[in-house]
Amino acid sequence: MTASRTVLVTGGAGFIGSNFIRHLLARYDYHIINLDKLTYAGNLDNLRDVEDDPRYRFVQGDVCDAAVVTELMNEASAVVNFAAESHVDRSIEDAGVFIQTQVYGAFVLLEAARQAPSLDRFLHISTDEVYGHSIGDQRFTEEDPFRPRSPYAAAKAGGELQCHAFGETYGLPIVVARPANNIGPYQYPEKAIPLFVTNALDDEPLPLYGEGLQVRDRLFVDDHCEALDLLLHSGEIGEAYNISAGNERANTEVAETILEMLEKPKSLIRFVEDRPGHDQRYAMSSRKLEALGWSPRHDYEAAMEKTVAWYRDHREWWEKIKSGEYREYYERMYGQRLAESKPFES
Repeated sequence: MTASRTVLVTGGAGFIGSNFIRHLLARYDYHIINLDKLTYAGNLDNLRDVEDDPRYRFVQGDVCDAAVVTELMNEASAVVNFAAESHVDRSIEDAGVFIQTQVYGAFVLLEAARQAPSLDRFLHISTDEVYGHSIGDQRFTEEDPFRPRSPYAAAKAGGELQCHAFGETYGLPIVVARPANNIGPYQYPEKAIPLFVTNALDDEPLPLYGEGLQVRDRLFVDDHCEALDLLLHSGEIGEAYNISAGNERANTEVAETILEMLEKPKSLIRFVEDRPGHDQRYAMSSRKLEALGWSPRHDYEAAMEKTVAWYRDHREWWEKIKSGEYREYYERMYGQRLAESKPFES
């Protein structure tokens, strides 16, 4: 990609999208169009430091709106699609909005992309959850079948499958990324890590599902952005790439790490009723991506230290979020569960 390129980033006001926009602006002389609907997790505060950059433009709009998408797509040289409803718990409550954004929204983007005059790359952000949970020591490769076990994962799988189909049928220059669980700055505090950190800072309980033994690979968002940068420029058309960090830890260990870093007591941990169909472990191999020259720069400790420090030092960002819609959701999700919770025993 040359210096004059225009990159359309969908969902760019969210957690990963905003970090990626900042990454691109810091490294390239690209023009960035950020299309975001600004649902509850979309937050323009995430991009205050770049909002006046003449290379950056924000457009409020829905990826399901064909007229808006087509107009912006016609300006773009490349598309990076982050647009998604992203929380499994919310997908269990209302799967329909996930299907609308992840499946129909992907279709609208792809349909506009195949008619765009100068598009040479469509990078679609999927998830490790399309594989379902891994059993034993299994690490998924890109050739493994999809077995999604939540409405969120199924919607993501549906969007990704459309990408592959449009690539095969229409020759669209599709590349797919399947990242592990991201952590880092600007993540909406309904997600486990910012939920635990911000609750601990306020001396509120940390609600762990079940026995807290679910294992996730924690990928620091900067490492993810570097992987996406590589795929945007050097990923092979028609291919999918796993992005994993090798930072697998059980949720109980993650909660204990956070409390230790903040010098808070482990008595804040509370075990609550598990959610339905909770995947026990995600694990992938990133050898295919590593062959392109990528490797994560943050191990578990470094990723957690940077993440915890950011929320500790940016109360002004998350305190105004944890009211209104968030508070209603939190009480609906955890109120009864916490009332019936079990204490942590070391």
